[in-house]
Amino acid sequence: MPDTISNASKLTILALTENNFKGVLPSTLGDLRYLKKLGIEGNSFTTSDASNSKTNLITSLTNCRHLEFLFLSANPFFIKLPKSIGNFSDSLQELDIVSCGINGNIPSEIGNLTNLIKLSLDENVLNGPIPITISNLQALQYLSLEGNDLHGLIVHDLCEIKPLGYLHLSRNKFSGAMTPCLGNLSSLRELHLGSNKMALEIPSSFWNLKDILEVNLSSNHFVGNLSSRVENLKALSLLDLSQNHISSSIPTTMGSLQNLQILSLAHNKLEGSIPRSLGNLLNLENLDLSQNNLSGKIPKSLELLIDLKYVNLSFNKLQGEIPDRGVFKNLTPESFMMNLALCGLPQLQVPPCKKETGERSMTKFLLLKCILPIVVSIILVVLGIILLRLKRKNSRCLAERDLSTLGMPRRISYFEILEATNGFDESNILGRGSYGTVFKGKLSSGMVVAVKIFNFDSQVMVASFEKECDILRNVRHRNLVKVISCCSNVDFKSLVMEFMPNGSLEKWLYSHNYFLGFLQRLDIMINVAFALEYLHHGLLAPIIHCDLKPSNILLDDEMIAHVSDFGISKLLNEGESKTYTETIHTIGYMAPEYGSSGVVSTKIDVYSYGIMLLEVFTRKRPTEDIFVSALSLKSWVSESMPHAIIQVMDSNLLQGVHEHHINNILTSTFSILELALNCCTDLPEARGNMIDVAASLNKIKAMFLHKRHV
Repeated sequence: MPDTISNASKLTILALTENNFKGVLPSTLGDLRYLKKLGIEGNSFTTSDASNSKTNLITSLTNCRHLEFLFLSANPFFIKLPKSIGNFSDSLQELDIVSCGINGNIPSEIGNLTNLIKLSLDENVLNGPIPITISNLQALQYLSLEGNDLHGLIVHDLCEIKPLGYLHLSRNKFSGAMTPCLGNLSSLRELHLGSNKMALEIPSSFWNLKDILEVNLSSNHFVGNLSSRVENLKALSLLDLSQNHISSSIPTTMGSLQNLQILSLAHNKLEGSIPRSLGNLLNLENLDLSQNNLSGKIPKSLELLIDLKYVNLSFNKLQGEIPDRGVFKNLTPESFMMNLALCGLPQLQVPPCKKETGERSMTKFLLLKCILPIVVSIILVVLGIILLRLKRKNSRCLAERDLSTLGMPRRISYFEILEATNGFDESNILGRGSYGTVFKGKLSSGMVVAVKIFNFDSQVMVASFEKECDILRNVRHRNLVKVISCCSNVDFKSLVMEFMPNGSLEKWLYSHNYFLGFLQRLDIMINVAFALEYLHHGLLAPIIHCDLKPSNILLDDEMIAHVSDFGISKLLNEGESKTYTETIHTIGYMAPEYGSSGVVSTKIDVYSYGIMLLEVFTRKRPTEDIFVSALSLKSWVSESMPHAIIQVMDSNLLQGVHEHHINNILTSTFSILELALNCCTDLPEARGNMIDVAASLNKIKAMFLHKRHV
């Protein structure tokens, strides 16, 4: 931007929003004494570093005594907020500095902006607490500090801002209890505190907010019951309490929230039945009650909700018939998997319901309960004797769970696997690894599968196989490779898995016949992040993959990524790391603490994910010859930040891209590589978790798509 712009001394509005402008913003902008609105968001402007100061821009703008609106968002400033921010005139009403790489603390001088109505500092790297001087902003209606590293308590001083209507503090490190005084903010319309470290019970005063529209308290450590006083929040349209430790039952009064559109209570400890009163939520569009201990039947009243588009009731203890009308006609098996005894339509991969009543039903129940197990036991003993006498290799190959619900035979014999792979013909080999060989096969039912045949040259291999079977039989996620069955006898052990027709991510990265665009790579890594988020945080005990790398990421026919190979996964007790030095972990992706002491935790997966994220967008393996001595993939990328990204990123990402979109890709790649480096820092405690990583990548994608369509 030329310094001569300051010659327009009478200028009142300067709007350069969402362009591809670059260069250093001159401090002479402060000479525009009559300026009322400055909008430069969505560019690639930087600030002057003259005299070793990076605060010249904001400091100079405080000279604009008529400035009312200041929009600086989405520019790579990478500065600290100066104390001079408190020198803006009383005329300043809106201040937006989002996604600018702002670091350091929020200066207490922010409290001088007494007429500020809106303050947005989202998606930066601010740390420290919220200054207590925030209470001086008595005109503030909108405060958003999401996506930073702020910590400490949600200060009581916020409650003194009576006009506050929008409080967005998600994805920080706030801890402690929710301050009860928030329930006194009668103007509050949106409260977003998700992805923090808050604990204890939701205060009873919170249920006084009768006019609030959105509540997001997800991914914290809240405990206690869900109060029946939730019915007071009559205007509520969004309620997300997922990923907490809320127990007891869902109150029937929930059905009073006539305006509710999104309800997520997933990943809690809720018990009891799903209230029929939820059928009164006439505006409900999204319902997620997965990963709880809910029991009983699915209420048919949910069929009447004509706006309902998404339902997830998986991983509970539900039983009985799945409704077949309304939204239930369009749902997939993933909405109901891992429940106690559901039945319904065949496309939901559950047994059909048998509508029998009276004496005949009771007789059949007694038969199944008492007599059938005895008969089955006798048959199994006889079969066992016959098989031993014949010394046949065709041992029982039992699926590790009831496979009738998956449309698969309950037993798959060695000879069926032999036939499916054409006698383990080499032309059917999909890949080889340290634990064995994977073959493509076609079962007699016509289903194409991948069959993983294990090598058993040591007891470690045997233990690994048993561990893998044990883990995978109960693990289901859309971004994990499904295990269909497993087969085991004295000298043969295998897994039968779903077939991924597009092969591995490694093939798509390094084969000359294949190409992945920027958005495809980003989508794939978001898929992988979702899978790891589920493994680390979606189960009662986290699962550690231990061997993340592109060859273990498989792609289906729609290029959706699925994480495979849990043969070396380890189950950890909650909050506990275990040492398991026998695990094989690929060099180049190995976390430092694992290599030095063999300590296993979710953080080693985060590290491997970070290395893989670097690899995907640079197309450089961490084991390439150039990475020797002190130079590694991580240090190579780090040294390029922030001004030489184009020298390390895969040049193919810019081939054929319209000039208008190149800057968008560069900016997004910078954010991705920055996130990747954070994932693979040497100190485990300094790495983020996969919940935050997945959220950050989704935000980068949203920003990329927004700019692409501008």
